[in-house]
Amino acid sequence: MTHPVLEAIYERRSIREFTDAEVSPAYLREIIKAGIWAPSGLNNQPWRFVIITDQTKKQQLSETTHYDHIVLGAKALIAVYLDTDAMYDEVKDHQSAGSCIENMLLAVHALGLGAVWLGQILKKKDQVNSILELEAKYDLMAVLAIGHPVHRNQKSSRKEIDEFLLKTI
Repeated sequence: MTHPVLEAIYERRSIREFTDAEVSPAYLREIIKAGIWAPSGLNNQPWRFVIITDQTKKQQLSETTHYDHIVLGAKALIAVYLDTDAMYDEVKDHQSAGSCIENMLLAVHALGLGAVWLGQILKKKDQVNSILELEAKYDLMAVLAIGHPVHRNQKSSRKEIDEFLLKTI
């Protein structure tokens, strides 16, 4: 089967090396727009975002993760949060955050950009909130490092479907 959505899912890769080309603010807004179209329980849309292009803030954020080279190499970062005041069910809202992030990664790919989902930075989420001057009610879900890819020769593979299927009833 072929379909542009399926092709994007199968072709998208995590990009960790970026050129010096800037990412347009319009593209960053389009990426967020794709994120907010993810499903959420009761359509509560609990996600919130911070766009980071300021070099000083990027430097400070790079000190919160051992992936500092990725943070510093990206032309833009988008921090993805859940607003705990807007949440109604912890599991569903965390699932919706994952859907939001995946939509954003697919949008990045569709725009010809590259990105990687940084999760290790979550170990320092309080420090990240302090750097970004955000209240504790904002719960960090991920930071996306975004830019123009140096190359697109990343390889990946997946196990066969039958290794995942428990049953077909």
